[in-house]
Amino acid sequence: MNEGQGTVNFWSSRRVCVTGGAGFLGSYVLAKLRERGAKEIFIPRIEDYNLVQPEVVQRMIADARPDIVIHLAANVGGIGANRARPAEFFYDNLMMGTQLIHESWKVGVEKFVAIGTVCAYPKFTTVPFREEELWSGYPEETNAPYGLAKKMMLVQSQAYRQQYGFNSIFLIPVNLYGPRDNFNLETSHVIPALIRKCLEAQDRGAEEIVVWGDGTPTREFLYAGDAAEGIILAAERYNASEPVNLGSGQEISIKDLAELIARLTDFEGRLVWDTTKPNGQPRRALDISRADELFGFRAMMPFEEGLRQTIEWYREHHHQVEVEG
Repeated sequence: MNEGQGTVNFWSSRRVCVTGGAGFLGSYVLAKLRERGAKEIFIPRIEDYNLVQPEVVQRMIADARPDIVIHLAANVGGIGANRARPAEFFYDNLMMGTQLIHESWKVGVEKFVAIGTVCAYPKFTTVPFREEELWSGYPEETNAPYGLAKKMMLVQSQAYRQQYGFNSIFLIPVNLYGPRDNFNLETSHVIPALIRKCLEAQDRGAEEIVVWGDGTPTREFLYAGDAAEGIILAAERYNASEPVNLGSGQEISIKDLAELIARLTDFEGRLVWDTTKPNGQPRRALDISRADELFGFRAMMPFEEGLRQTIEWYREHHHQVEVEG
């Protein structure tokens, strides 16, 4: 049996619940699942299932009857949102993760795939971030409540495997980007925010855009389609509770990123750095060797090509995006 046939057989016989399946990353995960032959996919929409509430989590699990749960759902935003709503980000994400894992274990779910966050790493972590460094210090302050809430799923995953033999895994994707990203300037991350600012400045004939911080921090970015592939491969092949990074292995400064996006959007004005705004974590780049070794994942999308696709998507959909916020 070839590998492709094996993955089809893996998914075709299993019911899959994808929390956050209606979201940005979720759209890519659903596409990968369907490509691999998944026939029964349950997507709990927030209008019907507020997964912060215990009784709703129980109802959702009963409705979905899943063999595998992929938990993508999160209450999340960029630096601005993290500073404005730290309590919500802590409570909502902690309650969702804790209850979903517990209820999944109670009903005998075969496998739970927990999606963590790079925000869980300590503020000052040796670059590239190795999974062993997760507990070496406190996260960067602006996103610590969110990062720590998500990291509790790792503690729970390991504890439930140790005591109950529950098969759950914990993946740590780096910052994601791609078509269908969140372009709302109040809550978006840096790539969609810069794309929107550059294109709107062009439309207005503005001579400058304002960028938060001083441009010195570095980040690593992973195309959402690659992240989805990593999640699916881990679901198929990885059965342990040690955390695993998902990244591209490429580090870029925010200054270089802003200049690259300006070039790709043909924005020729000035970049003005607002140093009254926080930089966030000083450097962020992952050691990605564990994912390759354990389940054969390597990112495939070249960064500039991924940015071009994201820019093109926003050009085509910006009227709809602006109406939504």
